Amino acid sequence: MGKYSKIAVIYGSDSSEWEVSCRSGEFTASRIDGTEYDVYEIFARFGKWQLVAMKKRDAMRIAFPEGSRPEIDKTDFSVRVLGEKIVFDFAFIMQHGTPGENGLLQGYFEMLGIPFSTCSAFVSTVVFDKFACKSYLRDEDFVKTAPDVFVRKGMDMEAVTAKIVSKLKFPVFVKPTDAGSSFGITKVKAPEDLPEAIRFAFSEGQMVIVEQGLVGRELTCAAYTDSEGVKALPVIEIVTENEYFDYDAKYNGHSQEICPAPIEDAVRDHIQETSRKIYSHLGCSGVVRMDYILAEDGLYLIEVNTIPGMTSASLVPKMVRTAGLDMTDFLTSIIENS
Repeated sequence: MGKYSKIAVIYGSDSSEWEVSCRSGEFTASRIDGTEYDVYEIFARFGKWQLVAMKKRDAMRIAFPEGSRPEIDKTDFSVRVLGEKIVFDFAFIMQHGTPGENGLLQGYFEMLGIPFSTCSAFVSTVVFDKFACKSYLRDEDFVKTAPDVFVRKGMDMEAVTAKIVSKLKFPVFVKPTDAGSSFGITKVKAPEDLPEAIRFAFSEGQMVIVEQGLVGRELTCAAYTDSEGVKALPVIEIVTENEYFDYDAKYNGHSQEICPAPIEDAVRDHIQETSRKIYSHLGCSGVVRMDYILAEDGLYLIEVNTIPGMTSASLVPKMVRTAGLDMTDFLTSIIENS
């Protein structure tokens, strides 16, 4: 018998990633052990939290039609269904973007004393911001980070452009510091295209990071904690038909995701060890994915994903399958060791 009995899977979000989040949440809920836990699916967007479906142990999944979905009571994270009050005792957070990935939702659960599947509120906040995360890692000797320039809305764009031109080599990538799924990202090949790319990135948030483009192989690896400690999953190589691994490449089939990556054993071991070190250095928990560029002069971290995609076609489930692990057992391990 596990530590928990009533698992709430929370998906949807207030960000551009909300539809991807729904797919991740639905897949996750469908793979949680239905003989061990009662599983409840919660759609949460812009403060409205509703019970979408529930599946009690060894029973059929019951879906609630839109318009008659029970409302979640946020005072104690509970719901009332057919006269029964259900208080959830574990939250499996599958919200990509705000508030599930930037620490806000984690802070809510920490105040209520309810365990959850991801990094702490503090770690989630730091890691979600690409510039802050790099700042925690840029002086470490086990991974490199690309040169960058930080931009906040309201800064003098002429001065910002001049700084970028003097510090970085083109092409550069202009990114919101706090968005995922490649929303708001532009590859910029010439200085005159910077202002428009920065304005586009500001459509996703108040802060932007401009990074020097890197030439190399794109690789990704996830780390997680089980009862034995921090472990790394197999490495995937991403080969995209597009200029970079953008939203279209990620979700519309315009990339190959080769697992295990066709790399030398020593390179694989280095990437897995680096992923474990980053995970431990940042104080992560749950399953966390690290994205890299393997360049001629070493391994560069691109970003850290504290709530990676979890659809049937997503990277982490592919890693889990390649490792020979059962997805249901893997999720049980995440729940019981969070």
